[in-house]
Amino acid sequence: MTPEKMVHMANQIAQFFAPYGREQAVAGIEDHLRKFWEPRMRAQITTYIASGGEGLHEFAAEAVGRLANK
Repeated sequence: MTPEKMVHMANQIAQFFAPYGREQAVAGIEDHLRKFWEPRMRAQITTYIASGGEGLHEFAAEAVGRLANK
């Protein structure tokens, strides 16, 4: 998957959860990524974050960081 498509998808998820406030949103995004994204997609976005994560919603970036640390 292209980085642009992956960022777009993650940002859509972040937009959905954003109204719930930072902590609930980040937890919701993390849960969604864990449940519905394939391991290779999670690995790809984790690598993307490590290289700067340009264009990724801050809540999505935080959720990916949590995924990487678990």
